[in-house]
Amino acid sequence: MPNFFTENEDRLFQFNNLDIKEIVEIIEDNYKQAEKYDYAPENYKDAIDTYKRILTIAGQICAEIIDPLARSVDEEGAKFKDGEVEYAHGTKVALETLKKADLMGGTLPRVYGGLNLPNVINNIIIEMVSEADASLMNIYGLQDIGVTINKFGSKEQKDKYLPLFCSGEVTGAMDLTEPEAGSDLQAVQLKATYDEKEGVWRLNGVKRFITNGCADIHLVLARSEEGTKDARGLSMFLYKRDKDMKIRRIEEKLGIHGSPTTELQFNDAKAELVGKRKLGLIKYVMSLMNGARLGVSLQALGIAQAAYNKALKYALERKQFGQKIIEFPAVYDMLTNDKLDIEITRSLIYYTSKLVDETEALEKIIEEGNLDRESLTKYRERLKIVSKKADTFTPLSKYYSTEMANKVCYDAIQVHGGTGYMKDFDVERHYRDARITSIYEGTTQLQVVAAIGGIVTHIMDDEYEGFRNRAKGHEGEFIDVYEKLKKYEKMLHEAIEKVQEKKEKTYYDYMARTVVDMALLIWFAYKLMEESKKSSKKSMLARKFTVERLPVFEALYKKVMEADETTIRNYEELLGIKI
Repeated sequence: MPNFFTENEDRLFQFNNLDIKEIVEIIEDNYKQAEKYDYAPENYKDAIDTYKRILTIAGQICAEIIDPLARSVDEEGAKFKDGEVEYAHGTKVALETLKKADLMGGTLPRVYGGLNLPNVINNIIIEMVSEADASLMNIYGLQDIGVTINKFGSKEQKDKYLPLFCSGEVTGAMDLTEPEAGSDLQAVQLKATYDEKEGVWRLNGVKRFITNGCADIHLVLARSEEGTKDARGLSMFLYKRDKDMKIRRIEEKLGIHGSPTTELQFNDAKAELVGKRKLGLIKYVMSLMNGARLGVSLQALGIAQAAYNKALKYALERKQFGQKIIEFPAVYDMLTNDKLDIEITRSLIYYTSKLVDETEALEKIIEEGNLDRESLTKYRERLKIVSKKADTFTPLSKYYSTEMANKVCYDAIQVHGGTGYMKDFDVERHYRDARITSIYEGTTQLQVVAAIGGIVTHIMDDEYEGFRNRAKGHEGEFIDVYEKLKKYEKMLHEAIEKVQEKKEKTYYDYMARTVVDMALLIWFAYKLMEESKKSSKKSMLARKFTVERLPVFEALYKKVMEADETTIRNYEELLGIKI
């Protein structure tokens, strides 16, 4: 009986080595929830056992039901007729199966019918759904707007809408993008006006490229403040679909065919304000986008895992020149590099998920107000550090995972040769599906810009120090690498200083990706060496990484320190253009 959880060695490794005891205690109210809900865990061991059962069920559904339907979903796609969207048959079956298995409302509280899961556990489900059918993740993962309602909505809104998400009765959409407002959401123009007579807000305007725009519940970013042109004039609104919103079209896309991407027209549509006015983009969308970016990271990881699995299977079966192609160094080196990339990415994303969990747990402790002054100060300081880490690691995860997925899918087709280019094999679908991940919810370039702020303020120093302290006296075969990394940390500081001392934004942006890559190389090396203490396979991957990948650090360092501005100063001439 196939299972995406129990049969994936690295997922099991990561799950079995999660350190989330404190997080679970906080979200379970020190296990007092067990007094009210007989299915709530009574202690940490019980919680881990519960999570494992849930993940095993999800892994089985993904392998046995969702994955076999994915090709037909891609071929059929979502259809648009008479102003309505209809999901592909396989999408409907998958959603109904997940609903019947009570796998909706993963992180939402039990009071609304949710599973009250930590993000890191729920994200494993999202990753497996993505591996089975990347387009389904866009619908299933948009339950995340329920999380935003839970975080910022009124009690009435939570009581009314969250049980619907938890039961699977509704799907969600976040309506941000407009024809003239893509990455630059400050340019949003969809208008929200307050109807004094009826005591409701009304929305007017167009939203474009809206994932799952046929959803029942929408969170809509709209301009509520007359005469404004920036973020301070934007608010967030909750809209329950009715006749006053028209779906104008669905897009014909390269991939993710099961997920409808729509253009919407709001015509005096009634909506409810979420939270406070003017905080729509500044606070609520930023929170929503962080969750969405982590979701896309998991989507990319799932796609990469699927493509790698198919490539490995093909390489084990296909024979050329009298031997299996897996035996050729060029092939097994490509696949081992892909395996390495997938596993370091999984470590990065799961760690980021834990940071999000820790941030939310600390916020909960502080909001409950049961702390003395000294403890409150301590928790606030800790929250400040952890939330900044989460804000840095989220774009790092989105950047690295999505670029990685595109490369792994490229390699998967290469392993298949000409047959991989044909629709007879799934790798061409994975290749098409992967391409959007580095674009939507913020392009790779924007993720690098978002991450560099944390890097230049030395947010990674605490990370590196933690790795060294935990390894002290147990460096083993990697003792020389630990010494080298200490040197590289100093070089990273020098590179940061070099970029900052020029006091030039163009140069800062130009070198951002280089500095981010330097910081990630150090983090990955430390992480792999730490994991190698628990697994001989991780030890081999760590050795491969430190021998083959880590030396790139010095080339990146040289690029920053030489401060060559040929491209910056001459890009018009190099491109043969005049601006």
